[in-house]
Amino acid sequence: QVQLVESGGGLVQPGGSLRLSCAASGSLFSINLMGWYRQAPGKQRELVARISSGGSTTYADSVKGRFTIDRDNAKNTVHLQMNSLKPEDTAVYYCNAAWRGGASWGQGTQVTVSS
Repeated sequence: QVQLVESGGGLVQPGGSLRLSCAASGSLFSINLMGWYRQAPGKQRELVARISSGGSTTYADSVKGRFTIDRDNAKNTVHLQMNSLKPEDTAVYYCNAAWRGGASWGQGTQVTVSS
């Protein structure tokens, strides 16, 4: 089992930046992918960015060039640097860890982009 704890959400003005962090604990050896998803009110949860154990990254088209995901395997953490934030980035952001045959989710952290 893998436990995930997110931090770093909050309120920011349009054009601002936030950095989300996710700390993983438990059976970490099995994790392949780690990533961030988000869910806005009335919408489905969607992939924002993910990174493999080897460092390969995938981004949603809506965040390419603005968000960067990075992973510290030694510290069992994954981060999401979010720049040039827009109101449409407002959502609850969830950390995800995936392995063969399973996945785990964090509790979510609210990101609100508003003036």
